[in-house]
Amino acid sequence: MALRKQVALESLESANRLVEEPADLGDMPCNWQDFDTKTVANGRADVLRDRGLQLGRRGGERLDLAAGALERRLDRARLRTTRRGVRDPLLRAFECEDVHGRRGYSQRRMDTALLEYDLPPELIAQTPIEPRDASRLLVYRRDAGEVEHRRVADLPELLAGALVVVNDTRVVPARLTLRRETGGAVEVLLLERLDDHGTWEALARPSRRLRPGESLGPVRLVGPHGDGRWVVSVEGTPSGSMPLPPYIHEPLADPERYQTVYGAVAGSAAAPTAGLHLTLALLDVLDPARVTLHVGLDTFRPVVEASLDEHEIHGELYAVEDAAWGRIVAAERVVAVGTTTVRVLETVARTGELSGRTTLFVTPGFEFRRVDALLTNFHLPRSTLLALVMAFAGVETVQAIYRAAIAERYRFYSFGDAMLVL
Repeated sequence: MALRKQVALESLESANRLVEEPADLGDMPCNWQDFDTKTVANGRADVLRDRGLQLGRRGGERLDLAAGALERRLDRARLRTTRRGVRDPLLRAFECEDVHGRRGYSQRRMDTALLEYDLPPELIAQTPIEPRDASRLLVYRRDAGEVEHRRVADLPELLAGALVVVNDTRVVPARLTLRRETGGAVEVLLLERLDDHGTWEALARPSRRLRPGESLGPVRLVGPHGDGRWVVSVEGTPSGSMPLPPYIHEPLADPERYQTVYGAVAGSAAAPTAGLHLTLALLDVLDPARVTLHVGLDTFRPVVEASLDEHEIHGELYAVEDAAWGRIVAAERVVAVGTTTVRVLETVARTGELSGRTTLFVTPGFEFRRVDALLTNFHLPRSTLLALVMAFAGVETVQAIYRAAIAERYRFYSFGDAMLVL
């Protein structure tokens, strides 16, 4: 398919076309109901009314990008596509240096409207692919500006010579359905273990009706933290259900499919989803180094502020073994599997601390010191995860990649397909 020599690009429209539905935990703070957002697609909207880039068919033969007018045209780096057994979408984007240089993004000062995009609801993956490594893989090569369409099973070929690093955290079955003494239903979602004696930080619903000291079966409410958060005491090992994201409506037949095959250290409230694609056979070939970061829901809390510098990340616990960090330091090239792995690697590279709590907020303008390539899923709009990917590959580049992934009918979010930025 032919590409135009020049194309005008502009940031995607803000979220004025979203239909919101509340999540299961109705008292989650900071507009957590946005986590369950359904998007109404308008993929062929009139470009005179819609500033977002659209895909349009020209003469039945060529697929072109139409865009709202910009004062300037960009004619620098092109994002080309290479045919790999899947029809190639039309893409166009900028080099990372274009984004951070000419547009002048600085760390965290970014209009969060740039984190918006329209996604047809049917592209939100409801069930995982079998086998795990059969998921589709969109590969973007930054040096050449090229895109390939592959499968996760191709990773050994794509990552030859590089050190792969994974997050070996394990998800706690932390969604507890409980009853008050009055018979009323209460839902408690354990977020983070605070000590070795059964004390947790949790979300509880309906929070306003609960009282400190109240017992809910194996859970005792110690005290509120505000915004629906509580400190709770849990008897024994948590034995609830898997805390699937609220946009997944299909029941999960096998709870292990929301765990990585290498997960070893229990403590997460959500899965490091890029790792869900890896199989034991792939691990044998890739021989990854392991780090640990316990994923909290703050990672996925939507950014509702107008600017990223107004958004706060509360932090997550991490740890890296000395031997693993030695491999990472000695590696010529490091591939991070997932955004949580990126945060661990870049935190240690800056602080030298092999364990602790990281509040590192990776946004456009960030200088990466130890991550050379990134394997990640397709993330929610207005998420800090999407901001991290944009920091790594470039804002407009990622916007273009996401439009292409939608055009090619990739599956999105936790059980969806993956992208690899080289």
